Amino acid sequence: MEETPPPGCSKPHLEKLTLGITRILESSPGVTDVTIIEKPPAERHMISSWEQKNNCMLPEDVKNFYLMTNGFHMTWSVKLDEHTIPLGSMVINSISKLTQLNQSSVYSLPNAPTLADLEDDALEASENQPEKPHFDSRSVIFELDPCDGNGKVCLVYKRGKPALAQDAEIWFLDRALYWHFLTDTFTAYYRLLITHLGLPQWQYAFTSYGISPQAKQWFNMYKPITYNTNLLAEETNSFVNKLDPSKVFKSKNKTLSPKKKGPVQPAGEAAEDPGGQWSPSHQQEPS
Repeated sequence: MEETPPPGCSKPHLEKLTLGITRILESSPGVTDVTIIEKPPAERHMISSWEQKNNCMLPEDVKNFYLMTNGFHMTWSVKLDEHTIPLGSMVINSISKLTQLNQSSVYSLPNAPTLADLEDDALEASENQPEKPHFDSRSVIFELDPCDGNGKVCLVYKRGKPALAQDAEIWFLDRALYWHFLTDTFTAYYRLLITHLGLPQWQYAFTSYGISPQAKQWFNMYKPITYNTNLLAEETNSFVNKLDPSKVFKSKNKTLSPKKKGPVQPAGEAAEDPGGQWSPSHQQEPS
């Protein structure tokens, strides 16, 4: 008789696919309903058929991903009082839904304008930024993640067809149709997706205008597992999960007192600071 795995226990291949993020989420305060929709691997002929149909070669890391799972969908919720609120969402479209973005018109009318008609050629790349994708034939764009309507994460070939694997990059298209560079490989993007826990609007942290105030509140409650704390407006050690009056109002309870000069510690006995390096298994205590 086959044993049913206990709640929260994922299969080995799913654990590898999610980099162990399920255990971190399930141990976070208030997090509930951590769900992964298991998808079978894509067959090789499906990938070859996609490449022939679109005249584009998929990068090796994208192929390997689809040979492990034909798409990815992981969600988690937060329980506040008696209400359960869907919060985190991590999506990568299946090979069949990896469709070209600029094939359809903006409006479903005859002779309607396309995305290429809306493009502003005046907005070119600056010295520190790569050249932005184009909606016309100069670029080939495929949707990886619909981002719950907050934009689109796209696999972009910036040299047109036939598209080579080494020309592929990952870009974020916001709702105002502005492009923002994310990564130059799918593997790097997948790590960003996982380490940001699928938090709402996390892709906007890589834009010049940043995430919204509402999204920032969720970021402060469930911080991304990333070394780049500059994405948040507050310090890492100011993280508070629950309303803690002793911390929230501690500035009002302070009384000014003259500073006493302590004994001078010999230089040889000074504790060494490891350099502030961060690792997933170790996080500095608030000072």
